[in-house]
Amino acid sequence: MATLYSLHPKNPQQRTVDEICSALRRGAVMLYPTDTVYAIGCDLNSKSAVEKVRKLKQLSNDKPLTFLCSSLSNISEYATVSDSAYRIMKHLIPGPYTFVLPATKLVPKLVMAPKRKTTGIRVPDCSVCQAILQTLNNPIISSSAHLPDEEGDFPTMGLEKAYLFDALDKVVDLIVDNDSEPSTEVSTILDLTEDEPTIVRKGLGWEEVENWLVPSA
Repeated sequence: MATLYSLHPKNPQQRTVDEICSALRRGAVMLYPTDTVYAIGCDLNSKSAVEKVRKLKQLSNDKPLTFLCSSLSNISEYATVSDSAYRIMKHLIPGPYTFVLPATKLVPKLVMAPKRKTTGIRVPDCSVCQAILQTLNNPIISSSAHLPDEEGDFPTMGLEKAYLFDALDKVVDLIVDNDSEPSTEVSTILDLTEDEPTIVRKGLGWEEVENWLVPSA
């Protein structure tokens, strides 16, 4: 059974955040809210926890995992950011956007896309996420809390919070509650590995990205 932690949505209690981060450093896997969907996550540098997340999501090692960073400067430690990518990201961060970027050596191989050597990174507009990131001082894995069943369907998708918590209670170590209902809208994915940025997936805020990418006449 997972340990439930309740945090204020705007001003998370530091003592509780400290407890969560202590568990993450020990390899815990958590269910937690973001500015898009609820996510399953762990400390980026905990190999055993990352492996557990992959197992829960039934993801092979060639499928990259997205992770959260606290800021644009924090992203630059884990990815190579070109001048054009920097300008775009500075305009959109923080927010519901995942940026695909060339990975640096700090990104564990278990997380990145092995063939392309790329990684997906977000800076969430979420006080709870930011409090955990800044206290942990490490990025955290962010994989949508949609678990496949034996037929490959996703029975946890779109569940109300109480049912989502109940469905995942036995498969995660921690559940973080910030008194919000989970969204069903995912992040917009923007590939910034080439000179011309491309939208890989339209999610929350994709109109803002299109407006930013299309030059004015």
